[in-house]
Amino acid sequence: MNIELFFQYLVAGLTYGTIYAIVAIGFNIIYNTTGIINFAQGEFVMLGGMIAVTMNKFMPLPSAILAAVTLTMILGALIEIVFIRWLVKPSVLRMIIITIGLSIVIREGALHIWGESVRALPYFTGTEVSSIAIGGVFISPQVLWVIGVSSIAVVALNLFFNYTLPGRQMRACSANRDAARLCGISAKNMVTLSFVLSAGIGALAGCVVSPITYVQYDSGTGLAIKGFTVAILGGLGNSMAAVAAGMMLGILESFSIWVMPTAYKDVISIAILLLILFVRPSGLFGNKEAFSLKEF
Repeated sequence: MNIELFFQYLVAGLTYGTIYAIVAIGFNIIYNTTGIINFAQGEFVMLGGMIAVTMNKFMPLPSAILAAVTLTMILGALIEIVFIRWLVKPSVLRMIIITIGLSIVIREGALHIWGESVRALPYFTGTEVSSIAIGGVFISPQVLWVIGVSSIAVVALNLFFNYTLPGRQMRACSANRDAARLCGISAKNMVTLSFVLSAGIGALAGCVVSPITYVQYDSGTGLAIKGFTVAILGGLGNSMAAVAAGMMLGILESFSIWVMPTAYKDVISIAILLLILFVRPSGLFGNKEAFSLKEF
């Protein structure tokens, strides 16, 4: 393998790793506040892309993306209020069944609305054939958008959780829900906010990656599996570790094409997920309690 091809694979791996990390962070936002593993997270990514493509027919691209993120956030809030809020200390199995069921309902609804056709937003800058050459490595301008927007989202979430009142209240609910209630924090509202944020960041990711990966009604399923793998690999609840784990998975998948057919690329993530679950369920950077459901 020559050096140019090596760096081309590396850039592709970092791009897809960034996407996986953003999906994993969506898992972690909800898990940190509620202990729920939301297997419908991939559908938020799909909805963001699908809604933005539809809205772009009637409004400029920035407005279409804003509308898609807003509508998906509203849907996230409705899901929590209608299906989650009334539960009392749900078991892990019950929550898995509910969120998987929601994922199926959302996916079938998307099939009914948009059909089976594959869609994509236009490139934010440049075109599909335009690229930036850096030392013999060709990078699509949309790749820079993916990495840039994802990096800003990660930093913004970190600032939100550490320096804003709602963010600190969400962290308090995560640490000790009963103590947070005694301090006057509405735990139910914090749970709703976690679903809103998770849906919003998922939808934003779906909009940014749509020009590269395209989007259709069932595209969220694969992303949910990759995002869950990254969340487990980094340690559930650890969003900064999810970024590192996402890069690891993306790079491994990218370089796997060098030694095996492209059709086997998805096997890498499943194999890593099974290996981590067998060997170290808490993840590379997590603690032993990370994989247990918190008190809801």
